[in-house]
Amino acid sequence: MIRLKYTALLLLSSAFFFSCSSEPGPLEEPDVVVEPNKPTPYQLVIPNNLPKTFTIPENNPLTVEGVELGRHLFYERKLSGDNTMSCSTCHQQQLAFTDGKAVSFGIARRPTKRGAMSLANMLWFNRFNWDGEANSLEQQALIPLESELEMHQSLSDGVKKLQETGLYPPMFQKAFGSSTITEENVLKALGQFQRTLISGNSRYDQYLENKINLTPDEMEGMALFMTHPEPAQNLRGGNCGDCHGGTLLTTRTFHNNGLDVELKDNGLGAITGRATDNGKFKAPSLRNIALTAPYMHDGRFETLEQVLDHYNELHLFNNPNLDPLIMEASNMTNGRTLKLTEEEKQKIIKFLHTLTDESFITDPRFSDPFKQ
Repeated sequence: MIRLKYTALLLLSSAFFFSCSSEPGPLEEPDVVVEPNKPTPYQLVIPNNLPKTFTIPENNPLTVEGVELGRHLFYERKLSGDNTMSCSTCHQQQLAFTDGKAVSFGIARRPTKRGAMSLANMLWFNRFNWDGEANSLEQQALIPLESELEMHQSLSDGVKKLQETGLYPPMFQKAFGSSTITEENVLKALGQFQRTLISGNSRYDQYLENKINLTPDEMEGMALFMTHPEPAQNLRGGNCGDCHGGTLLTTRTFHNNGLDVELKDNGLGAITGRATDNGKFKAPSLRNIALTAPYMHDGRFETLEQVLDHYNELHLFNNPNLDPLIMEASNMTNGRTLKLTEEEKQKIIKFLHTLTDESFITDPRFSDPFKQ
């Protein structure tokens, strides 16, 4: 009995010795596939009266995280050379993303040569700026960021500033899968946010959806706005729809509208190099037009009345590039000017006021996230 207990004790001791002195074997871990957090697709809601066809770049789909990042960057002053300006400085929501100035100002109050265009409904555009300089929102965003007259800072320097913050690396991680911020992803995020700036809930839209009635003057103004005059048929018109037609209130084309005989700004011609394009500028959307004064690329007209007077009295037929759509428009047979009456002009202006979208200029999705 004593020998058996002693033998058992030796066996236990040997087992203990070998288990403590031998190298442990590798631990077998289960195969775990870690899925990176994928950004959430952004559900873009298109108002009933706006076109359902548009193009979003395949390499920059809209995501919830990307749009929110772009919103922050849109209001971020670190993207300017002296940390005093953001995109929103020249594109203010309450002014339909314009700034109320004849020409915009960059850092140190440097004047630019043109006014800020509205950013409403850029989703449907493929040429940007007054002269069509950019072919995408991503490309367009780079221009004011690096312009010495605007935000005056290389994007690479802006990226360095963003990388040093506690805010942005996690946001870029969520939006693009990397906390390392790149110039490309800054521009992509800005493009995503701007594609969501959709305006389609004006009184005009509500009328088109049979939700409200316009006043008789507004209705007559709308008819005049949309009509090309044909005096031989006794058809009076304001000729506005030729360049600002459709529910976007723009044909998205470029025109010389007779502002100058001697050009100070060649507009599209400076981009294409074609003399026939000199003095042509993009016909902007007239949505929210009552909020976006002053008017024209150089802000020369302070009121809508002045704009109507310009087109009504225009007779610069010695301008070689004057748009034929303007040149041939008159409410009198062989007339050399448009010849609207004062009453007709006022009715057109009343219609233009129906294009204001109050929900667009107060939508919290487009507002400054740093002020909430």
